[in-house]
Amino acid sequence: MLKNYLKIAWRNLAKNKGYSAINIGGLALGMAVTLIIGLWVQSELSHNSYFKNKNKIAQVYQSQTFNGEIGTGPAIPRPLEKALRDEYGNNFKHLIMSSWTNKVYLKYDETSLYRSGNYMQREAPEMLNLEIIKGERDGLREINSIMLSESTAKSLFGNEDPIGKVVKVRNQDDLMVTGVYKDIPLNTSFNDTYYIIPWEQYVASREWVKNSEDQWGNNSFQMFVQVADNADMDKVSTTIKDVKKKLNEDTAEYNPQLFLFPMNEWYLRGNFKNGKQEGGRIKYVWLFSIIGAFVLLLACINFMNLSTARSEKRAKEVGIRKSIGSQRGQLINQFLSESFLVVVFAFFVAIIFVLLSLDGFNDLAKKDIVFPWLNPTFWIVSLFFILFTALLAGSYPALYLSSFRPVDVLKGTFKSGRYAGLPRKILVVLQFTVSVAFIIGTVIVMQQINHAKNRPVGYNKEGLIQVPTYSQDFEGKYDLMRSEFINSGAVVEMSASSSPTTQIWSNRSGFTWEGKPEGFQEDLAFTTVSYDYGKTLNWKIIEGRDFSREFATDSNAVILNKTAVKYMGLTNPVGKFIKDANEENPETPLKIIGIIDDMITQSPYEPIKQGMYVFDKWNGGSFYNLRLNPEQSNSKNLAVVEGVFKKHFPDIPFQYDFIDQEYGEKFASEERIGTLSGIFTALAILISCLGLFGLTSFVAEQRTKEIGVRKVLGATVFNVWNMLSKDFLKLVAISCFIAIPISYYIMNGWLQNYPYRVILEWWIFALAVIGALAVTIVTVSFQAIKAANANPVKSLRTE
Repeated sequence: MLKNYLKIAWRNLAKNKGYSAINIGGLALGMAVTLIIGLWVQSELSHNSYFKNKNKIAQVYQSQTFNGEIGTGPAIPRPLEKALRDEYGNNFKHLIMSSWTNKVYLKYDETSLYRSGNYMQREAPEMLNLEIIKGERDGLREINSIMLSESTAKSLFGNEDPIGKVVKVRNQDDLMVTGVYKDIPLNTSFNDTYYIIPWEQYVASREWVKNSEDQWGNNSFQMFVQVADNADMDKVSTTIKDVKKKLNEDTAEYNPQLFLFPMNEWYLRGNFKNGKQEGGRIKYVWLFSIIGAFVLLLACINFMNLSTARSEKRAKEVGIRKSIGSQRGQLINQFLSESFLVVVFAFFVAIIFVLLSLDGFNDLAKKDIVFPWLNPTFWIVSLFFILFTALLAGSYPALYLSSFRPVDVLKGTFKSGRYAGLPRKILVVLQFTVSVAFIIGTVIVMQQINHAKNRPVGYNKEGLIQVPTYSQDFEGKYDLMRSEFINSGAVVEMSASSSPTTQIWSNRSGFTWEGKPEGFQEDLAFTTVSYDYGKTLNWKIIEGRDFSREFATDSNAVILNKTAVKYMGLTNPVGKFIKDANEENPETPLKIIGIIDDMITQSPYEPIKQGMYVFDKWNGGSFYNLRLNPEQSNSKNLAVVEGVFKKHFPDIPFQYDFIDQEYGEKFASEERIGTLSGIFTALAILISCLGLFGLTSFVAEQRTKEIGVRKVLGATVFNVWNMLSKDFLKLVAISCFIAIPISYYIMNGWLQNYPYRVILEWWIFALAVIGALAVTIVTVSFQAIKAANANPVKSLRTE
């Protein structure tokens, strides 16, 4: 019987090639979108699954209160390690101190690389369960050792055996390669860890780290733990909550509270607001899951509409089958078989679409998703996906078509009924409601991105590059390099700074000033800079002056941004003093010499943070900032700059970043989401239009004789077009009025996540309505005008 059902289904598909193509094509598009989104969601949910101990690994976070606002993050003080080991060590299988991700220069013979990695304690490879290719897992036991990723070892040593070879790090430390591990996948939080160096080396080679051993207020480190096999992570987290506050009274005023943040939540739920976890990328997982479900629904609606619209053509077939004994259940099975066959064809076409688009999707989404050919789970899920789609798309047409009464059909008195088309109209309204809502959502997302992009940054980022100076080779050479670079003609200005232009690397407290409120807990972004920093960036002085070599006292000078002045409650700030308790001689105050306009140094979607720029008398800059000559091409400038750089630092690779590109990276995540949403919206509209095209075609075919009569009686092409189009335009207009309040509510809620956000204006919704109506007119007009221009003689000559 099943074979017979499939044979009949195949004949119907072959007989009606146009409708079959629309059905299969629409379903294939919908299924392809759902498959790609499904693979993306699976990739997001499986983040960090590479680590076998994922459910037991956590990072130590702390929350601190500043003036009633709770800030939460992974920065912790170094003394915490000893406290946890001594008092709570039995709760942990591994406890590992770590630096932040460091980019350093690695050199072997004539090969130099610039790679990111971490200084971590000995147990890190064991905790992360790294796959060791060469050497030993316990490769960090010696202070002068280094473990490399496979790709880094290959780049440095080629086909040589790296084990036992000596690598020069930062052109300063000679470290022996003791292990090579397989590259950590992109889909993890440690994907940029291309080397691991012992924590002890970090302490020994940096005086400030060595001095931090008993500094509870110096939150400059990370700690990762793996809880004991028999320990409950939540209970351990509660146990260590007040450790810092108990052991150091000086920090009690900030009410520091520690907790364990599980690895399986780092990626998707990493946002905190006022001490509470507030989602993260999980919102995008939900967003795209909903988009995938709706796009598939739109494709299924097309199938339902076209199947029920052609009901009268199948009525006699149903009547004859029923009259010779077919039961309704058998007819339902037959129509579901047709649906299943269409879905199977569509699924294989969808796979082709996915394979053709996967590389482009990976580039766009910054993923490395591969099609899971050999994954049995995927194929089992796909089978259920096919069955679900077949039932969703075919159930209503099957129930509807099998309900016809054979007596009415065979007598020729069958009429589809006054309200027979109502379900189709409701489905069309649903289709375009979803499509219009997608249009509005995409426009608002892109507008929010552009709103942040157009925000004044407070300096000129064009033609500005930064060069990292992570090596002792740079010490004492700033003035020489500045002179060399400017004299080369490729650079018009240069300075140094402790942080990159587009980030804040240090936040500090411990400052006092005249008029400071009692109990005020300050939190200031702290950056040290050289002379000419303001000239290099072209920041805007709005009061006072810039740092100058003409004033010897500028070695104890500070420049504040506009937000800091307001934050600190200062009036007429220029000339006033700030005392820094962190200084060796806190009695020597910092004199405020200037106020600058706010510069965006963090997220462009967030308010500007209160910042201070202090003259760098320690020569501790981490970056050279170079303003390239605008009169020459950047390629020519960079070639000259590299030549000067290599002349003085032949053993260090020339590494640079354009500030405008670094700033652009701040929008990368939202832009990817916006672009993907735009693509999926376009596909949703295309699927809806395919269904509309099929329905228009069928209506025109049904009314061929009526159109012929009307033309004979003098109807114009416009009259016929209006007759066929107005019903569809009404449905789309209804969709727009339903979609507008729904999308307004959803997108207004989404915008509340951004303190600096766009205002929803009426023209956004008007644009979506006009766009939807225009697309409908174009889609319907093709068939309507074609029918209107047909020769009425042919339609009236014969039935």
